[in-house]
Amino acid sequence: MILVLNLYLKLPFGKMDRRNPDVIHLADIIGRTPNAVALRLVNYASYDPILQRRGITGMAHGGKKCGEFWHEFINDRERLLFESERILAEREGTTIEKKYEQDIRDIPQDLVGETKLRQVKTRVNQNVFRQIVLANYEGKCALTGIDLSELLVASHIIPWADNEQERLNPENGICLSSLYDKAFDKGLISFTNEQRVIFSIRLKENVGKEYYAKYFEPVENAKLVTPRKYHINPQFLEWHRDCIFNK
Repeated sequence: MILVLNLYLKLPFGKMDRRNPDVIHLADIIGRTPNAVALRLVNYASYDPILQRRGITGMAHGGKKCGEFWHEFINDRERLLFESERILAEREGTTIEKKYEQDIRDIPQDLVGETKLRQVKTRVNQNVFRQIVLANYEGKCALTGIDLSELLVASHIIPWADNEQERLNPENGICLSSLYDKAFDKGLISFTNEQRVIFSIRLKENVGKEYYAKYFEPVENAKLVTPRKYHINPQFLEWHRDCIFNK
């Protein structure tokens, strides 16, 4: 149940069928059929309030057990997301430390016990958040369409450190290429509630410069692409405009 929930979070709504390679892979490692996994995925969709607000209800009368796991996850995203990745790594014949070696290799070696575990949890959950956000935008920058994963960032609208409750909420993420992620993070750009790009006074001071004409003028007032599953929460954009933009 927890592994199917993990997969549910990473998949766009329209790709939860038995022919999806990710569904087949999960079915293989847990000893179930792809049909059974696909059914559970749609069960979870019936409990997802983000989809419900968009009028997408999933399968009517979703499994009761799915509801229990869903509500547990919503009340403790960080613990359950990490636990699901730990179990997934074990089913894949490895450990979470090996699977996420690149993400945790710079954690100081002298850290031990709960202190080290907290660091590992943070790095793993940030990586999974990135997977969820990139999948939500089909692996492309929402502003430019760049699809090189090495250049893409899961940008938090409200930064990780500023809101513990929403740090793993996919409504709080936008897939942006590195340049625009940094500009967004530093308050040089933001987005209206209609998801159009707006420029800060600091950025507009550079009108006439070659890089401004090349990289910023083409995206002024541009609209973000519509994500596949999790839409941006406009309240988070308002927070960004109030607390980070133009500062």
